[in-house]
Amino acid sequence: MKRIYLIIILLLPLMMTVGCREEKSKNKVVASKETYTCPMHPQVMQHEMGTCPVCGMDLVRFEKGDAAGGLQLSERQMTLANVRTITIGDAGDGGGKQLNGRLVANPEQTSFISSRVAGRLDKLFVRQTGEQIKKGQPLYQIYSEQLATLQQEFLLALEQSAQFPDDKTFTQILNAARQKLRLYGQSEGQIRSLQHSRKASPNITFFAPESGTVAELSVTEGQYVAEGSPLLRLEGYQSLWVEADIYASEISQIKAGQQLRVVIPGWEDEPQMLKVSFINPSLQQGAQLLQIRAELPNPDNQWQPGLQAKVFVAQKSTAKGLSLPPDALIRNGKGAHVWVETKPGHFEPRIVETGLEGTEGIVVSSGLQPGDKVVISGAYLLYSEYLLKKGKDPMAAVHKS
Repeated sequence: MKRIYLIIILLLPLMMTVGCREEKSKNKVVASKETYTCPMHPQVMQHEMGTCPVCGMDLVRFEKGDAAGGLQLSERQMTLANVRTITIGDAGDGGGKQLNGRLVANPEQTSFISSRVAGRLDKLFVRQTGEQIKKGQPLYQIYSEQLATLQQEFLLALEQSAQFPDDKTFTQILNAARQKLRLYGQSEGQIRSLQHSRKASPNITFFAPESGTVAELSVTEGQYVAEGSPLLRLEGYQSLWVEADIYASEISQIKAGQQLRVVIPGWEDEPQMLKVSFINPSLQQGAQLLQIRAELPNPDNQWQPGLQAKVFVAQKSTAKGLSLPPDALIRNGKGAHVWVETKPGHFEPRIVETGLEGTEGIVVSSGLQPGDKVVISGAYLLYSEYLLKKGKDPMAAVHKS
């Protein structure tokens, strides 16, 4: 018996080692059954982590048959899919009405520069649109016999005033001649230079009265211009206007001072909350549309005129339900559903019932509550991603639960 016990004690570690090896081999078999695929190229399939040979993206685990509901996306995936959400019940975030808008230059920051005197443009220091101009920068040089005559009058009045310093009449004539030069655009520095040199010149340089961007150039070098002829237009972009179109029958829903949510394509992560500053009372020519306007601060010149903008008008929820943009709903033969972000990066399908529908919004009569974060952009991509990862319709999973 002692020999038998001794043999058992010696064989016990060996048996445990063999059992551990068998358990590890089972784990390896289970791990080897895991499949990884590319979110952008589902035809790429392999049994280990890596990158897609087509686009270089990191592979993700293929979760076909997984009973767990919902999707988990990283911030990078949400950015690529342009996934955006709104919170039901938040002021300014309602998706009840979306208007097509655009950014335009603010006329209050636009200035027109015209010729102060008649003459020939001998030299243009600005030759193309889009150039940045700073205040005091030379703009053009003009040959003007009229200015040359005014300079001669000033020099003559200056000599008479020097010869008869006690005569107030010559002092008044000198001041009048100086004022004429100022009225014709001569700066104090140019007048002092003329007083110092005592030489009149018909070639006079004019400088920019303010800073801005050249939006329009109306003349060419060597051209003769009359007094008051337009030369160029300067625009400042520190503040822009957002203009949006709305049908006349719907203008009663918008009032001056009402808050708008403005999203500029390319800057979806920087929505701007603005207020309606003006409602045009007249229809656009050839269209049954009115324009509403809001002012957009742009201190760093981040945006430029001509960019498109999405303007969302907040609509109050009625007793009939909540309003959502059409892109938020996914439909198939089993009904309609939306995607709700239950926690950061985690999205779950939610069955809803709809009511009245239009191009601006769809009334959801049941299935959502105030405070739910509903996906309004990228819902179809979430639906496709669910089919890829789970291998089943999200509607079927929701019905089963």
